[in-house]
Amino acid sequence: MTLVLFPHQTFTPREVEPDFAEEHAAAREEGLATALIDHTEITRGDPVGAVRRVPAVPAVGVYRGWMLRAADYHAFYTALAERGVSLVNDPDAYRFCHHLPECYPALAGETPLTTWLPVPGEVDFERVFEQLRPFGSGPIIVKDFVKSQKHYWREACFVPHADDRAAVEGVVRRFVELQGGDLNGGLVFREYVPLHIVGHHPRSAMPLAAELRTFWLDGEMVLAHPYWGDLAAPPTMPPVDWMREIVGRVPSRLFTMDVALREDGRWTVIELGDGQVAGLPAPELARDFYRQLRKAMP
Repeated sequence: MTLVLFPHQTFTPREVEPDFAEEHAAAREEGLATALIDHTEITRGDPVGAVRRVPAVPAVGVYRGWMLRAADYHAFYTALAERGVSLVNDPDAYRFCHHLPECYPALAGETPLTTWLPVPGEVDFERVFEQLRPFGSGPIIVKDFVKSQKHYWREACFVPHADDRAAVEGVVRRFVELQGGDLNGGLVFREYVPLHIVGHHPRSAMPLAAELRTFWLDGEMVLAHPYWGDLAAPPTMPPVDWMREIVGRVPSRLFTMDVALREDGRWTVIELGDGQVAGLPAPELARDFYRQLRKAMP
């Protein structure tokens, strides 16, 4: 049996979180069993309490909810296993796709040049500048192991010249400030590769590339849709054989691979993500997503 797990409302444990209401309804309409968990209790260190409403029956679990830190996911996985529910991705698979430094070796050559620096406390800028040497004076993107502040494009994400120490320090400090306690793992620096731009975000003015989010389950693509929905549709689809070759390097059952069309006409991998915590590019895709899930995981 496949059991899809959603977070419940904070003060109404019998009701699904509104952010996932459409997916919850679609899963049930497709005949999939569902259960609710307490996301807050997982993050507060009580995973057993978080899953107390999950039926104690043998099942393969698919979590569809907000991102969890790798350690919290491990505890969540263990608590569910004690109830007979085995999440589709084990903790190693989750971490592999969730943390860019973990999956980068599998993507090397098909994704922009990337370096990283763990940040256990204060940022050591001398170490930052050491990590930036491979980029020369080229443009870079700043993010952490999981997320960026792409909607603060100019002030906390993009640096035009990696050897501009003042600009780097300003962007890094602003990024760390915006992340606050959500800074995940440390800092990641990525080569900025010119992409095929098809528009700009109406809120942040961030350039929108021709980017595609693809979901993969057991090596098969179950969903593909423009990352930015109607705002930025790619003019063409990436070669499936190219994607399959990369997918074969990924030790995960359910994950996303975001790909984008470069300015020079080549496709590149932007990042991987665990398929349980990656959002659907558009709400109306929920029914199709769970239909494919039901077919692949009866």
